[in-house]
Amino acid sequence: MVHCPDCQTSLETADDIEFVEVDAKTGFIKASKRFYTANCAACGVTIGSGVAGAKSNGGAA
Repeated sequence: MVHCPDCQTSLETADDIEFVEVDAKTGFIKASKRFYTANCAACGVTIGSGVAGAKSNGGAA
């Protein structure tokens, strides 16, 4: 069984984790990576993070 290191809530289903996209732009190429944090749905503490591909045009105007 996996538990949140902060509040000790059991992390058993996808509903127990909240994924939040964090915006980051690189600037010198017209793409930016999508950074995500995985947070405990019960207390909000960040328990992990990752990168998931690139956004088209890097958000350039």
